[in-house]
Amino acid sequence: MTDPEKILFKNRLKQVGLSIIQERINAAKKAIDEAQEAANQEEKSSAGDKYETGRAMGHLQKDMHSRQMAEHLKELGALHSVTVDIPYTTATTGAFVRCAGASFFISAGLGKQVIDGQQIFFLSPKAPLARNLEHKKVNEYFLFNGKPIIIEELY
Repeated sequence: MTDPEKILFKNRLKQVGLSIIQERINAAKKAIDEAQEAANQEEKSSAGDKYETGRAMGHLQKDMHSRQMAEHLKELGALHSVTVDIPYTTATTGAFVRCAGASFFISAGLGKQVIDGQQIFFLSPKAPLARNLEHKKVNEYFLFNGKPIIIEELY
């Protein structure tokens, strides 16, 4: 793979990550709206405690989804700032790392994604595994699930 192809591939990975986070933001917005609607729909009945409990539950749901959305927005901003326009020689934020058993994109904590039929683990730069990879080069190894894994390709 040429350097321009590697950069295109990493840009594609970044776009996939941005799309995933945007979907999560949209789902959180929808859940916030639904929780607010549910809280607003609670009708006061002769059982006043039931009304108050329903409203409180709706507000708790809304708060939970608001926190999730804030985290997604923070992650979206962090991913936007990841530089993928250069091939790296050491594992760092924005690097793609291919090993015999797994491939990693150090960018955002989105877990395992399947892209073009291959499994790629999207790692947050703050994740323990990303920190184990940090500053490693091709043909160096790191521990993954207690086993030494050799880096075959990195860009």
